[in-house]
Amino acid sequence: MAERDIDDLPKNPANFTALTPLWFLDRAALVHPNRPSVIHGSVRFTWADTYRRCRRLASALSRRSIGPGSTVAVIAPNIPAIYEAHFGVPMAGAVVNCVNIRLNASTIAFLLDHSSAEVVMVDQEFFTLAEESLKIIADKKKNAFRSPLLIVIGDQSCDPGSLQNALSKGAIEYEKFLETGDPEFHWKPPKDEWQSIALGYTSGTTSSPKGVVLHHRGAYLMALSGALIWGMNEGAVYLWTLPMFHCNGWCYTWCLAALCGTSICLRQVSPKAVYSAIANQGVTHFCAAPVVLNSILHAPPGDIIQPLPRVVDVMTAGAAPTPSLIAAFSRLGFRITHTYGLSETYGPSTVCAWKPEWNQLSPETQASLHARQGVRYVSLEGLDVVNQKTMEPVPADGTTLGEIVMRGNLVMKGYLKNPKATEEAFEHGWYHSGDIGVKHPDGYIEVKDRAKDIIISGGENISSLEVEKILHMHPSVLEVAVVARPDEQWGESPCAFVTVKNNISTKDHTELSKDIITFCRSKMPRYWVPKSIVFTQLPKTATGKVQKHVLRTKAKEMGPVKKSKI
Repeated sequence: MAERDIDDLPKNPANFTALTPLWFLDRAALVHPNRPSVIHGSVRFTWADTYRRCRRLASALSRRSIGPGSTVAVIAPNIPAIYEAHFGVPMAGAVVNCVNIRLNASTIAFLLDHSSAEVVMVDQEFFTLAEESLKIIADKKKNAFRSPLLIVIGDQSCDPGSLQNALSKGAIEYEKFLETGDPEFHWKPPKDEWQSIALGYTSGTTSSPKGVVLHHRGAYLMALSGALIWGMNEGAVYLWTLPMFHCNGWCYTWCLAALCGTSICLRQVSPKAVYSAIANQGVTHFCAAPVVLNSILHAPPGDIIQPLPRVVDVMTAGAAPTPSLIAAFSRLGFRITHTYGLSETYGPSTVCAWKPEWNQLSPETQASLHARQGVRYVSLEGLDVVNQKTMEPVPADGTTLGEIVMRGNLVMKGYLKNPKATEEAFEHGWYHSGDIGVKHPDGYIEVKDRAKDIIISGGENISSLEVEKILHMHPSVLEVAVVARPDEQWGESPCAFVTVKNNISTKDHTELSKDIITFCRSKMPRYWVPKSIVFTQLPKTATGKVQKHVLRTKAKEMGPVKKSKI
């Protein structure tokens, strides 16, 4: 039975419309048509330009029957085209799937096949990767394979040879593709805000990557929440150090249109490029995993600009930043905002909200408080730490462990074509993060461990189980367990504890380690490759289970991995 209200007034077109972030672009082009929207090297677009280009993209896709029910994959670094895809693709009614460029061909093949991508937009540098991925699908499906529309994105900063190679293979150049579209295209917002806007994959932290489906309503709310939580002002100048393929750039793709801000694209992130953009392009905000903050902190003296020309706001998430990192970065003149979230929650959905009374505390205490994951975003309705068996909230004592769970409008629709995983994720009416944490007396949460042994290296999730699976394929390996080891450059990196087969000599550990690492490089993404190989007998329980907590302790005792080429 419906709840009573004081009236029986119905929804109508005048007072109700589906929430979507696409309207932000329409407004930005109206309010600030001549303000820079996207800058990439010598390429500069205004908001009027970006709106026209996005409408051209939507029109060109529509003319090729790409619309509701279609997926458009984008394989590209932070360049204008991937930003435009966040608007142009959903303006056609389709779903944008930004693919991690660090994945290998076999993994990308799985994503393209699983998502039934009808269009693949690929940066010229990664065309060969896309080509290899499509060949894997074609070899698997044979006569059933239907090649997607292949669009290559040219970039003046790249070798023109790779662009010519792509064009010779039949790919359409992105700018030529846009020319086939109408700059005044009359796009239509979704009829239902539950309609999907984006698809993202979980980087293979399970046996197969899971496709996280996000809706227009959540993207709209997260875009506004991101600005509100961070205190971003209209006209913010945002530096793209965070890949847009990570949770749609934590929804700052859409947020910047709402703020009529400016995107400064970084194709490759380096401390020098970050400091240069701050000095020369008026950067006010950027997001980064702790590994990027570390590189900025330890940049060569010649690259560092001190004092900063203005306070620069930095949002960090991924692996939890250490109190010492937060303190050191603050001393350089950056204002840190620490957040936490997952692909399933549109990116960061909790924030360590700063309290004025903390200003009176010592820097060490401040940094320690700031390293916690905090409280829910303003648009997330539920956040708690619960007992995994009873689902009862744990005491707010800072010591009792439980699972971090969320619910509300900032939680995904579910996993694409995976009802079992979706049902498990939403058990008992909450989204289960799989992360173990505590709740402090002030209600702030803190992550303490990862329930599924996920290693976070440079902001990328790595499944220890997947790395182990590949290591087991090496002819010399009998048993293996992979855990996280502290890493000076990446925060964490995989450390493999290996038991070799009885017929294998272990006299020359160095050569065998090199062989195993070479083997791994041929079988997995580079950032998955273990940087440490330890030959030993694996500690086990009486029932034969590997005691990973013992190995984690050993890896920690080994100290952090020094910067190396491995």
